[in-house]
Amino acid sequence: MISDDIAFFKTAGTRLALYPLKKLAEDVDPRVAPGKGLSVITLGHNVRKKEAVAEVLAFAERAGGKIEKPAQDVFRGGHSGYSSDPDGYRWEVVWAPNVTLDAHGHIGV
Repeated sequence: MISDDIAFFKTAGTRLALYPLKKLAEDVDPRVAPGKGLSVITLGHNVRKKEAVAEVLAFAERAGGKIEKPAQDVFRGGHSGYSSDPDGYRWEVVWAPNVTLDAHGHIGV
């Protein structure tokens, strides 16, 4: 599936999304230019409820991560935030009202 400049690929229980680097930078942190402290890859973690976004971000911070973008409503619907792990990779935690997760946490088909 393709949406604007973003391509989504279904896999068994997960999704791979390819974003233009400029759009990814705008979503993660508009203050950081691509290639100037922004990794070209982010990892996403979907949660079942809106409140869980802040909970998972807090857990990541307690485990040594850094909150890069606090949990907030997003323009595309849903709620998300970003943290970075000790290696500098950014993780998006997202609740999307139109995404269902099965009993194992896999994205439904």
